[in-house]
Amino acid sequence: MTTAQRPIGSGFDASSTTKDVLGSTDLTGKIAIVTGANSGLGLQTALALGSAGAHIVVLDRDTTNARSALAGISAEYATMDLSDPASVDAVAGEFVASGRPVHILVESAGIMAAPLGRDSRGNELQLSINYLGHFQLAARLWPALRAGSARVVTLTSLGHRHSPVVFDDPNFEHREYDPWAGYGQSKTAMSLFAVELDRRGQEYGVRAFAAHPGSIVATGLKQYLTTEQLVAAGMVDPDGDPILDPSKQLKTPEQGAATPVWCATSPQLAGLGGVYCEDCDVADIVQPVGSDTTELGDFNDLDGVLPYAVDPLQAERLWELSEKLTRVRFL
Repeated sequence: MTTAQRPIGSGFDASSTTKDVLGSTDLTGKIAIVTGANSGLGLQTALALGSAGAHIVVLDRDTTNARSALAGISAEYATMDLSDPASVDAVAGEFVASGRPVHILVESAGIMAAPLGRDSRGNELQLSINYLGHFQLAARLWPALRAGSARVVTLTSLGHRHSPVVFDDPNFEHREYDPWAGYGQSKTAMSLFAVELDRRGQEYGVRAFAAHPGSIVATGLKQYLTTEQLVAAGMVDPDGDPILDPSKQLKTPEQGAATPVWCATSPQLAGLGGVYCEDCDVADIVQPVGSDTTELGDFNDLDGVLPYAVDPLQAERLWELSEKLTRVRFL
C-alpha cells in the first residue's frame, strides 16, 4: 500500500526541536546507525537518539568530534567513506557479521555544491556520496535492517528542486556540469530511494522516509560556499553569523535534526512510509514555482515536494539504475 503524500497533522512545526518530537520516547535496547554523525545534522540526530537510550553506531570519514560530543552515550564508531565501495562493504559486512539487528538507519552524510569529481567507478561525486553510497550501505545492511524491522531515513532537501534525476546522463558525461544541478539530482535520488525502499521493504517490516531538514548553515555542507554567497542568499549576516527564521527553513541544527528524528521514531508514522517529510510532518505535493534556477537560497521560502521526487515509476527506474552504477543487487 502506498502512503498518501499529504500532511497528517503531527502537531509539530518548523521551529520544533529534537527534544520536542522525542518527548518521553524510550529507545533503550534499540540500535541506530547514523552516517555523517561527526558534525551538523548527523551529530544532532545521533545525540537525540542516544539521549533517548538508543545505542548509536557512528559511520563517518572522521569520527573524532563524534567521540567527544557523544561522551556518556552508548556508542561505537567506524570509519567509512561513502564514495569508496570497498569501505562501505567492509563496514557494513562487519556489522552484519556481529549478528545484531538495526532498528534505525539515518543516512545523513552528504556534500553540497561541490566541484566536479568522480569516485573510483566514475560516478559523479555528489551522486556517489549523497546517494549511491547510501544505497549500497542499505543493501549491505539489509539482513540487519530486516531483523530489526527498521525505519530507514534518507536525508533529502528542498534542493531537490534544482534537478530531477537525469536518467540518460546521471554522471554529467555528456552535459555541462553544474554544482547545484548535481546536488539537486542527488537529493531527488534520496527522496525516490525512500519511495522504492519502502515499497520493497514493507513486507519485511522495513519502512523508509525522506526527510528535508531545512537550510542549516551550521553544518559542514557550506564548505564549498563563500560568505558572500551565503550573505546573498540571506542565510548569514555580513559578519557571517547565521540568520535564523524557521518559517523560511533557516533553522538551528537542533531544529533541522527534528524532522529526521521524528521520521525515525514517531508513533504517528506507524504503518506509514515512502513519503517526503518536512517540518516534522508529511509534506504536500506542489507544482514548480517560477523559472528553473540554480542559485543558493532561491527555494528557502518555499515548501512541499515536487511530483518527480516522489514518483513511484521514477523511483523504480532509479533503483534499477542504482544497481547498475553500484554493481550491487538489492532486494
